Amino acid sequence: MADEVGFAVVGLGMGKHHCRSIISGKGSKLIAICDIDEERLSKGKEDYNCRTYVSFDEMLNDPEIQCVNIATPSGMHSDFGIMAVEAGKHIIVEKPADITPDKIDKLREAGEKAGVKVGCIFQARLDPLNIAIRNAIQSGRLGKLIGIHGHLPWYRKQSYYEGDHGSWKGTWDTDGGGSLMNQGVHTVDLIQWLGGRVEKVNGMFGVFGHDIEAEDQTVALLKFENGALGTIYTTTCCYPGYDQLITIYGTKGSIMKDASKLLNWRIEGDNEDEEEQEMLAKYGPKDKEEGISADPMAVSSDGHTQIVEDMAKAIVDDRDPMIGLDSAKHAVEIITSVFEAGRSGQTISV
Repeated sequence: MADEVGFAVVGLGMGKHHCRSIISGKGSKLIAICDIDEERLSKGKEDYNCRTYVSFDEMLNDPEIQCVNIATPSGMHSDFGIMAVEAGKHIIVEKPADITPDKIDKLREAGEKAGVKVGCIFQARLDPLNIAIRNAIQSGRLGKLIGIHGHLPWYRKQSYYEGDHGSWKGTWDTDGGGSLMNQGVHTVDLIQWLGGRVEKVNGMFGVFGHDIEAEDQTVALLKFENGALGTIYTTTCCYPGYDQLITIYGTKGSIMKDASKLLNWRIEGDNEDEEEQEMLAKYGPKDKEEGISADPMAVSSDGHTQIVEDMAKAIVDDRDPMIGLDSAKHAVEIITSVFEAGRSGQTISV
């Protein structure tokens, strides 16, 4: 098609989901993949029928590539992203955008200087249930927000943190933390996207079930700018792994969800029984399937596909992508503040 945008992916761990999304997305074409693991590259060439590169610099010279999806280890996102934008490529960055706000700022500045588009992966924002919850909050239907809570009791085997492709996980320098930065960043982003920006935090963290450098369990208290209080709990020690739980309380209603399934929807009004039944019928539990709570590769590519399609249209239409760096940065600000609070024993302003 005339407006088809050429994409490439660097990093074939989580990058596999990006490849599938680019192939299935409208207006996108997978031109190339890049990884230092030649076995991964060979399998990728077989699966995706595209060009392969061991050298990222060499791949950036490919004129058919307009956008590069960055799926390297988290602490390398800005490094690879800056190289790509300086080569004139648009980019989509896997979560988190990087592991410190300063590195995210450097990437944003480089993208602005190069005049390219920078998009980020936070696919939970595209879930129809999450959109419905956000609309209810922003329209004031829940009244004044009181509590916003995220609970992530996941499980990862020790082998997840080992081997050629696992040893960077659960490190401070490359992963930026453990259960909170890697697994929990989606939950942190979701509660701030739903409930508003966070103003202050307290936190505690430690290693409880793995042989890793960073944390595998974190508990945090949050004070939101709108006055609500909240909590974040993340772990990769909770065998066998359970779904994310989000609860939101306001003076006129409350909502509870389990991963992408609505558990309760109660908003004050004349038709609250009927509304709850309607919402449960639309978004409530269906057949249970094992998911990412226990399997790190059980990620649906649907949200990634929407983000890829949006970037392709943004490039063609010359507009901003729907999730940019400024929007993605606050989750990392919250997380790094929680770690600072845990180390210092003090309340930290975000």
